[in-house]
Amino acid sequence: MKIINTKDTNFQSEFDSILARAKSDIKGVSSIVMNIIDEIVAEGNVALKRHIEKFDKWEVKSDDELLISQEDMKKAYENIDEKLRQALHTAYDRIKAYHEKQLPKSWLDFESNGTILGQKVTPVDKAGLYIPGGKAAYPSSLLMNAVPAIVAGVKEIVVCTPTPNNEVNELLLAACHLCKVSKVYKVGGASAIAAMAYGTQTIPKVDVITGPGNIFVATAKKLVFGEVNIDMIAGPSEIGILADATAKPHYLAIDLLSQAEHDEMASSIMITTCDEIASLTSKEVEEYLKTLSREAIARKSIDERGAIIVASSMEEAIELMNEIAPEHLEVMTQNPFELLPYIKHAGAIFLGENTPEPIGDYIAGPNHTLPTGSTAKFYSPLNVENFMKKSSIINFSKNAINELGEACALLADTEGLTAHAKSVRVRLENK
Repeated sequence: MKIINTKDTNFQSEFDSILARAKSDIKGVSSIVMNIIDEIVAEGNVALKRHIEKFDKWEVKSDDELLISQEDMKKAYENIDEKLRQALHTAYDRIKAYHEKQLPKSWLDFESNGTILGQKVTPVDKAGLYIPGGKAAYPSSLLMNAVPAIVAGVKEIVVCTPTPNNEVNELLLAACHLCKVSKVYKVGGASAIAAMAYGTQTIPKVDVITGPGNIFVATAKKLVFGEVNIDMIAGPSEIGILADATAKPHYLAIDLLSQAEHDEMASSIMITTCDEIASLTSKEVEEYLKTLSREAIARKSIDERGAIIVASSMEEAIELMNEIAPEHLEVMTQNPFELLPYIKHAGAIFLGENTPEPIGDYIAGPNHTLPTGSTAKFYSPLNVENFMKKSSIINFSKNAINELGEACALLADTEGLTAHAKSVRVRLENK
């Protein structure tokens, strides 16, 4: 695994390439995705079925075939191994408990002049969840997207997931049953995003779309934003690790690979203050690679998008990691909580050697749908508020408008909005 030092003469150019890790060809695929969206808008299910035949390689003979029945979801749930079913329930309960703590509250504030101001928080009516399929299916992603919507109080949850060759992942269906998902459709890619954003004869138009996907899904989400709300534009998975001389190299190595095995485009970046830790971790990575079922994918990711950086101090290491703003950040140091105040940008922060990133993927409770590619500088993890919206509440008494009305009208006059000003002053005149 490549090791670079902040003292190297070419370090800045190497670091710049790390910062550019998330650059994707959204512009290059935008015209393709826009054509897909336009076809869905114009033709609905006719286009949808044509896209499924082209991309997922099976023929949809009727609209009814798009929908997976509640009975099939229930059967899948009943047929899975008991230990696996219990694991799903454990994850569900922990995710639910964590997200319940996020619920925002409606409130009212009463001022002395009779003004009442406040905020009303309500869930959206319909949420659309995109759950990837194809190379792998991710029941954990279903839980992480559905449970916050359930906690928020969303009444109708719609799931779209691709089913190549019309093959459905049974564990995903079991998770859908557990979450009481309203409808699950066998639709993937940009077509699914367009169908949920605009609606078809079968798939309802939703209010918000969440969930990860490939470059075509990400581009589609970006293009339909405004027609619906979205969670974020997510790219390939990534991990950052801060390590000092006390960290265990075999822990560090396998944790770096836990992201590299996701995708050739995934990035795994460690910053350490210890040369020996850097060298030993690099060797451990090579040893672990030989044992992985997805060795080819992980090796390409590590070779092309992985790096170990040796920093001169932990302060420098943290500064660099804040600039990277990784999706997942492990802090593998002697006293990880001491560093927490200085970490500004990360999707999820894993503290200590007994908290590997996969714990967050499945069972800890916080959401694993996280900002990637340095967007943790301004995006948050998927949360309950993604499925809710706020309305302002305003009520003025006669005393309140008499006290504040003229200042309001004066500001309206200044902006040249005479009807605005008059709307207030007629109430002042009618004392």
